[in-house]
Amino acid sequence: MTVENYARYPSLVDRTVFVTGGADGIGSAAVENFARQGSRVAFVDINAEYAHATIRRCVDAGATHTPLFYEVDLRDIEALRAACARAVDDLGGVTVLVNNAASDDRHTWEEMTVEYWDDRLNVNLRHYFFAIQALAPQMLEAELGSIVNVGSSSYMMQEDFFPGYAIAKSGVEGITRTLARTFGPRNVRVNTVLPGWVPTERQLTKWWSEEGEAGTMRDQALKKRIVPDEFVQMILFLAADDSGGCTAQQFMVDGGRF
Repeated sequence: MTVENYARYPSLVDRTVFVTGGADGIGSAAVENFARQGSRVAFVDINAEYAHATIRRCVDAGATHTPLFYEVDLRDIEALRAACARAVDDLGGVTVLVNNAASDDRHTWEEMTVEYWDDRLNVNLRHYFFAIQALAPQMLEAELGSIVNVGSSSYMMQEDFFPGYAIAKSGVEGITRTLARTFGPRNVRVNTVLPGWVPTERQLTKWWSEEGEAGTMRDQALKKRIVPDEFVQMILFLAADDSGGCTAQQFMVDGGRF
């Protein structure tokens, strides 16, 4: 299916959206798909080259609003806070937060150091909470907001090639369920979307193998790749008013692997 055949959400037109890790992969697909919906998007990433390529694709596709990019290393929480404040000013508020940025670099439990442990949590979990802390107050004041946390099915798979990543990603669900209860009375929703194997450029370049893909196809109910544009349709739904009754939930987009 091409993106032209996906749903259009009237409530996403001019909706203000902040995406972390929006330069490539799932994050880039999120920025591009929100732009196609007519949303006003700001995003952060450490990779300026890929970020500007994402913006060019949005412009070439005829986006009503050109996405805004702020170069940020999300391990720097003060820089993240500054970018969130800038997005609120530039967009006139933020009503959708997509916490997406992460890095699934391979490592073993034996080689884990205290420093690398801290880095895995800082790269894959900590900034989720502090982006919410920065942006939720104005959502709560407006009594309108949707926070979508991109998790990972990796912690359910009992795979042992990136324990720091998998452990950090298991914490995403704790953030979602805790804060959904806190924010619900003010009409701010918090949900998690879990990808299975989504073949981004990074995945295909760094981690793909014929044996690995064969195993994925064996385990999935759907015998096809789940591509980034397809995955982010769940994010769009959760950002739109159509999902107004959904909060504190975990949505799997994995082709029926679990």
